[in-house]
Amino acid sequence: MNNQHPEFTVPQRQSVLRSEPEAAVVYEYPEHLRPFLDSLPAVPGVYLFHSESDTLPLYIGKSVNIRSRVLSHLRTADEAAMLRQSRRISWIGTAGEIGALLLEARLIKEQQPLFNKRLRRNRQLCALTLRDGKVDVVYARDVDFSHAPDLFGLFANRRAALATLQSLADEQKLCYGRLGLEPLSRNRACFRSALKRCAGVCCGKESPQEHDARLLASLDKLRVTCWPWKSAIALKESREQMTQYHVINNWLWLGAVDTLEDAATLVQTPAGFDHDGYKILCKPLVSGTCEIIELNPGNAHAAR
Repeated sequence: MNNQHPEFTVPQRQSVLRSEPEAAVVYEYPEHLRPFLDSLPAVPGVYLFHSESDTLPLYIGKSVNIRSRVLSHLRTADEAAMLRQSRRISWIGTAGEIGALLLEARLIKEQQPLFNKRLRRNRQLCALTLRDGKVDVVYARDVDFSHAPDLFGLFANRRAALATLQSLADEQKLCYGRLGLEPLSRNRACFRSALKRCAGVCCGKESPQEHDARLLASLDKLRVTCWPWKSAIALKESREQMTQYHVINNWLWLGAVDTLEDAATLVQTPAGFDHDGYKILCKPLVSGTCEIIELNPGNAHAAR
């Protein structure tokens, strides 16, 4: 039986001279993975490269076309180390790109594949908030990011949040002292004012209102969108022969079901703010381009 696939050609060793770095690494085509290629579908979803272990995958990826994306891995030498350790490939189809993104993020966090960027629940997740002209850092563990108004940016830690604030101050000539980034002596201009890097709210060259309006305009580009619904919703996603309802609450993906009736059990799940869900879902949900069904805590639902 001929297992050769028309999509593939096994690279031949070239007789031309290679540079020393190239000669040191010769990519060997992963012949042992070919038996798994026939079953790969050209549909959206998630794919997994497995080692000898049945429980810990080496790599998890997603695509709107699983087959095309997996084949791209098999054509590059950059991922040779991962491919040499892989023993099989599996896949999970979804109804669309949103489902693939959500499932990939969840599986990576749950299974921590060796060759993926590690995604863990971030206990230092924080945002900026504006109070009386000064900017404070608040944490998701203390504040409900799904519903708290006037939060700006989502940051992995306090240091990242303050670095962003400092960058905005430099761009807009804001006062480090008024922002709380450094001490400010009473009735004395800040050091950056003498360097013309501060517009001078600290020494009367501009009013606090002018300074704060410029600050707010800059921060507004980073505003965190509050959860727009009273409770959970179902986002309908469809492709040929497949429909999924993604149950979401407070920007947290609770899972995907085949029917709205099945959503009732997921709605009961406690839902706290999820950074990855927010990044994936905010734009498609707020844009109004998706079909959304509001779910109440009971079994009733109303299309919107």
